[in-house]
Amino acid sequence: MQPPKVLPTRIIGIDYGLARIGIAVSDESKTIARALMTVSAERKLELTVSKLTDLLAADAKKNGYAIAEIIIGLPLHMSGRRGVIADEVVLFANLIGLKSGLSVQLWDERLTSVQAERSMLEANLSRKKRAQKIDAVAAILILQSYLD
Repeated sequence: MQPPKVLPTRIIGIDYGLARIGIAVSDESKTIARALMTVSAERKLELTVSKLTDLLAADAKKNGYAIAEIIIGLPLHMSGRRGVIADEVVLFANLIGLKSGLSVQLWDERLTSVQAERSMLEANLSRKKRAQKIDAVAAILILQSYLD
């Protein structure tokens, strides 16, 4: 009898938004982040969490990896204080942790959307393309800063 196959692990990065959620994934060595997908948020947070955990589990199974942990960007004010959106992100993170059974960490994401927008402007992407990619790029920046 062969021992069970041990899957390589990866880390997931999430940029939570009320309309769209950007998702990034690390490589197996956990040094480089890349875009995975952008998901439309549902009206109810619990439905968004179910949809997201199902999509993440399906991608991990399809691509032969296990998720080691999830990093979620925490939008803080420049002063470091939490606002209304940050409170929703904390609730979202708690629900993701409960539903997935995975370790979930919050990561300071101040200015990641500004950085994402700036990098896409430098790449001469149209406004439409920037709107489609901003959440995934922000998720890459959140995860990459965590990995670094």
